Amino acid sequence: MKHTSVLLKETVDALNVREDGIYVDGTLGRGGHAKLLLSYLKDGHLYGIDKDRDALRESEANLCDYSGKYTLIHGDFRDMKNLLGGYGVEHVDGVMLDLGVSSPQFDDPERGFSYRYDARLDMRMDRTQEKDAYRVVNTYSREDLTRILRDYGEERFAPRIAENIVRARQEAPVETTLQLVEIIRSSLPAKVLNRKGHPAKQTFQALRIEVNDELGALEEGLREACALLKEGGRCAVITFHSLEDRMVKNVFRELTEPPYIDPKLPVREKDLPKADYRLPARKPVTAGEGELEENHRAHSAKLRVIERAEG
Repeated sequence: MKHTSVLLKETVDALNVREDGIYVDGTLGRGGHAKLLLSYLKDGHLYGIDKDRDALRESEANLCDYSGKYTLIHGDFRDMKNLLGGYGVEHVDGVMLDLGVSSPQFDDPERGFSYRYDARLDMRMDRTQEKDAYRVVNTYSREDLTRILRDYGEERFAPRIAENIVRARQEAPVETTLQLVEIIRSSLPAKVLNRKGHPAKQTFQALRIEVNDELGALEEGLREACALLKEGGRCAVITFHSLEDRMVKNVFRELTEPPYIDPKLPVREKDLPKADYRLPARKPVTAGEGELEENHRAHSAKLRVIERAEG
């Protein structure tokens, strides 16, 4: 299935791309956003980071028309500063982050991300890491499984699902995605199973976030990205669920608040310290009707942007 980049033009346009600027795509994927950004560059350069080597290989073919204008890096965007430092880059004009799992990862049964295909439980974005969904499902305690499903999946029936996972693995390891789906189904009441949407969606989301430490990586990556920005530089982030969006919103709010000054101190208004960052817009950008009709993944997407203040 072809991967269609969400909020493509909106994201690249939000960066106010300069033709001689230095940019980072911290979640390169198959290079959709990167390809459009590269078309705006003349003497500039793009650094594309991804922890999925398959994505890097496929994006290389997608970006071949812009040879010499980009550098691809295998790594996690939470380590952006060190990764770019290896190329002598200390400051950039813009950073893009498109969070979550790409369509090709979902559509490859071997990757074990999807509840629609039968495959070994995996869910690793970086297949060189040890921790996978099989390990989480078969070794985590009932209490830890409950916490993960509740906190990362916002799953109302987390205790019951966790209990049934532990019970099932006492007989034999839970090895495949569809085995897990059946355990989830058996844990939910009929009224939930009859609702629209797949009953395993929240549990699979929670396991994926745990396996890849997505929220930990996001908070660290956001701070690294913003610290790298030059004055006037921007960071644009696309989220796909409430946990991600809440974290982006909170980090951006923190960074755009000026340092606290005791109101009792005799400081003139013009001398009050200003925040190092600002929000070009308070509300997130969402997909228009045309994109919503063509790309189901766009329905939950939100784009937020932060800018490093000048002066």
